[in-house]
Amino acid sequence: MCPIMMQIGTIQVYTGDGKGKTTAAIGQAIRAAGHRLRVMMIQFMKGKINYGELEAVKQILGFTIEQYGGPEFVNKNNPDKEDIEWAQKGWSRAKEVIQSGKYDMVILDELNIALDFGLIALDEVIEGMKSKPKHLELILTGRYAPREIMELADLVTEMKEIKHPYQKGIQAREGIEY
Repeated sequence: MCPIMMQIGTIQVYTGDGKGKTTAAIGQAIRAAGHRLRVMMIQFMKGKINYGELEAVKQILGFTIEQYGGPEFVNKNNPDKEDIEWAQKGWSRAKEVIQSGKYDMVILDELNIALDFGLIALDEVIEGMKSKPKHLELILTGRYAPREIMELADLVTEMKEIKHPYQKGIQAREGIEY
C-alpha cells in the first residue's frame, strides 16, 4: 500500500459537457492499481453494453467494475421504475463499498447524472462524501455536478466540449466512445 494514500484520501470530481470524465477516472484507477491499491468503480446508468473498459479491467489486478443500469438511455423527465431501482441499488452498494475498508479508491461513475435525473437523493450523497474513511480516494464523474458536491471536493475538473465528431454526424465508435 502507498503510505500517503493510506493517510490522506481526497475527493475528486470530473464534470462538464466534454468527453473524458470516465476516461480520466479510469486513468486514476490504473495508476492506483499499478501501485497495488485496490480500486472499485461503480457505474450508474450503464449496463449490458460491452464497454471496452469492462474487458480491459479484467486484466488489471485490484481493479473491479460493477454496473447498475440498463442498456437504454434513461428518460430524465420520466425514468422507468427499473432505472430508479438500478440507481438505488448502485447507491446502496456504493455506501457499502465506501465504508468497507476493502478499497483504497472508489469511483462513482456517472453519479452526477443520476443525481441530476433525481434517481438518488443529493443529501444522501453529501452524507456519504462526508463520512468516507480518511484514507479513501473518492472520485465522482458525470455532467451537471451539483454545486454542493463541488464545494466538498478537493479537486474539480470540468471537461469543456469545444469540438466533437458527433457534430459531423460521426456516431459512437466501439473502442473510442464505448
